[in-house]
Amino acid sequence: MKQIYLAGFDVFAPDAVQRGVKMKLMCAEKGFAGLYPFDNEADTAPAIFEGNCALIDRADVVIANLDPFRGDEPDSGTCFEVGYAFAKGKAVYGYVSDVRTMREKMGERDAAGFAVENWGLPLNLMLSCAAKIVEGDFAAALAACAEEMRT
Repeated sequence: MKQIYLAGFDVFAPDAVQRGVKMKLMCAEKGFAGLYPFDNEADTAPAIFEGNCALIDRADVVIANLDPFRGDEPDSGTCFEVGYAFAKGKAVYGYVSDVRTMREKMGERDAAGFAVENWGLPLNLMLSCAAKIVEGDFAAALAACAEEMRT
């Protein structure tokens, strides 16, 4: 059975445990085993880091919540996990609720005056090129993953 690491800022939600249970059940319904960061029962920053990297190492696929978190960009920890998985040769799916281009969402410059890239992508090119970006939620990304894994 293929395993999917479930990356995202969902672990910070008030109902984080319940979200993980639901996402893992959704994976099981599609014939996958979900690996949620809380499966790593560590309680220190270094142990959480090592444990989550080990979960990604075990996974065949990573599905990442790349919606904005605490600002205009995705969660930085999730971005690391996407890069780590990509470097390890894992299939990566990222889901976003808004697939408009960065320029469409932010304009030519951000609030601090820095240029916003214009590649026609919904996220920074390093994420958009490392992951298959799916519009919608976890269910949409899981469905896309399941469909591609069947072929």
